[in-house]
Amino acid sequence: LVSNLKMRPLTEDETKLVFEKLYKFIGKNIKALIDRPDEPFCFRLQKNRVYYVKESIMKKATNIARDKLVYLGICLGKLTHTGKFRLTIGALDILAQHAKYKIWVKPSAEMQFLYGNHVLKSGLARITENTPAYTGVIVYNMADVPLGFGVTAKSTNDCRALDPTSIVSFHQADCGEYLRAEEDL
Repeated sequence: LVSNLKMRPLTEDETKLVFEKLYKFIGKNIKALIDRPDEPFCFRLQKNRVYYVKESIMKKATNIARDKLVYLGICLGKLTHTGKFRLTIGALDILAQHAKYKIWVKPSAEMQFLYGNHVLKSGLARITENTPAYTGVIVYNMADVPLGFGVTAKSTNDCRALDPTSIVSFHQADCGEYLRAEEDL
């Protein structure tokens, strides 16, 4: 049994969980995360949190005692005690760079989403064409600033016929979490 406190590479099962979740949001762009032209990156696990780390920084960090190392790289998410992988708000920048499907919210709905509410039809400004139901989407404001991410409740075609109070996207994470749950991040 491997200790939770040490930063270590992901096992095959853990890697599969992470990649399946990332695939829902970025599709085949997942290859761009691993085969980067600028510098190689890797995934590491520490205290049930998955980090996306530059290999050069990871090698330099070997000079730091493992018990003194708080974290390294970008926290993408965490493995739950039930064995599932949950993306956290730290993954937003990476997801936004490679997003396959996007939703833009009206200024009136921005704050509602940042308070942890779902995106309703009344707050929807635009949605990527041919977005299927129950797929990962990145939520943007009208100035193209990523606010968070979620899962679509309806496809693009279904959204056109919805009434204004219907849910378009289920909330998963938003930038407001930095304030609401700073102890957990």
